Amino acid sequence: MTRFVALRLLWFVPTLLAIYTVSFAMMRAAPGKPWETDKEMSDEAVADFKHRYYLDRPWGEGYVLTLRDLVTFRGQPSMHYRDWNTVREILGPSFLVSVALGTLALSLSLVLGVLVGIISAVKRYTALDHLLTGTTLLGISIPSFVVASLLLMVFAFWLRLMPAGGWGSPQQLILPAVALAAFPSAYVARLMRNSMLDVLPAEFMRVAQCKGLSRTRVIFSHGLKNALLPVLSYVGPAAAGIFTGSFVVEKVFNIPGVGFHFVTSALNRDHPMILACVMLYSGLLLVMNLLVDVGYAWLDPRIRYD
Repeated sequence: MTRFVALRLLWFVPTLLAIYTVSFAMMRAAPGKPWETDKEMSDEAVADFKHRYYLDRPWGEGYVLTLRDLVTFRGQPSMHYRDWNTVREILGPSFLVSVALGTLALSLSLVLGVLVGIISAVKRYTALDHLLTGTTLLGISIPSFVVASLLLMVFAFWLRLMPAGGWGSPQQLILPAVALAAFPSAYVARLMRNSMLDVLPAEFMRVAQCKGLSRTRVIFSHGLKNALLPVLSYVGPAAAGIFTGSFVVEKVFNIPGVGFHFVTSALNRDHPMILACVMLYSGLLLVMNLLVDVGYAWLDPRIRYD
């Protein structure tokens, strides 16, 4: 296992380098010029702007210098947020906000999805099963930003039960977390239902019941661990969906996370901020996928990475 983890960590380097190369090339090739704003800039200001962000250098030299700033955590100044010194100072607090929101949404989606999937499997082909299956199908069909808009309209504007946005209180976490967890929880519920339907008639489940254990204890003590394998495989993509979905959801709820800054920087052609956000999310998702693979081997001893 140690050798497997070490090799995966080594593969992070070429993977992140490839992501950086593609992102850098797309930003340089994108139409428009970052210094073209509503306010006209003098020739001296434009020349200073180009020099500060290596835009007056050839592509190869700009590629190397920008990569150096990323690797050494020096950080370039933001093209849009002029009150801050570097991108690192902006993304530091914002990253903690996004991680808190994403962790809450991921935890909510896993707990809710697993419970709904178990209930649907135990009550299979009943009215409750049909209701839960239809609800999960609806959750899979609606994008997170649509769910966010509906939650905002109903609970913040019509019923006035929740704050409309912002960050700082536990109440402000509820609506964005539910919006981000809607799709993955529905998908987890369907995976859990199908997996539990395969586990329930297994021989070891019948043996546990014959020993006098209650049906609830048999399901949660013996069946759950075996049925969780497909769900665990989805944790990596679920984390990816939640963290990328937070780009728009954070903007809808005016949450000062990384996604909020990414959308703002993309609209304003803020190259350093865009690149930093892409690399930050890419590294986070690589780590999440590694943790999923390690957890998969822990749940199923038959899986070995030697």
